Amino acid sequence: MSDASSRIQDEVSATDVVLFMKGTPVFPQCGFSAAVVEVLDHIGVRFKGVNVLTDPEIRQGIKEFSNWPTIPQLYVKGEFIGGCDIVREMFETGELQQVFADKGIAVQQAA
Repeated sequence: MSDASSRIQDEVSATDVVLFMKGTPVFPQCGFSAAVVEVLDHIGVRFKGVNVLTDPEIRQGIKEFSNWPTIPQLYVKGEFIGGCDIVREMFETGELQQVFADKGIAVQQAA
């Protein structure tokens, strides 16, 4: 396992919800990352953002780790969920909220 892979594995193992993204949760630096942050904030899920722009090794490594070509990438309890389009679609159908519920992660109910 490469250094980047083991660092990514450590991140997804140590934190229930991890978003590999461009920028930070407070200051996303691409529209796709911003959209996923917005969804997670909307449903009230606490998550850790990993800024791939500050680490080229992680930026490339995450694509190999998940076998998924784009960023952002969302992981829940170590499981790769998907990128922006998948997360947004799952949110709209309620499937994303169900994934969090199934894995014992609290979400806020929409008012």
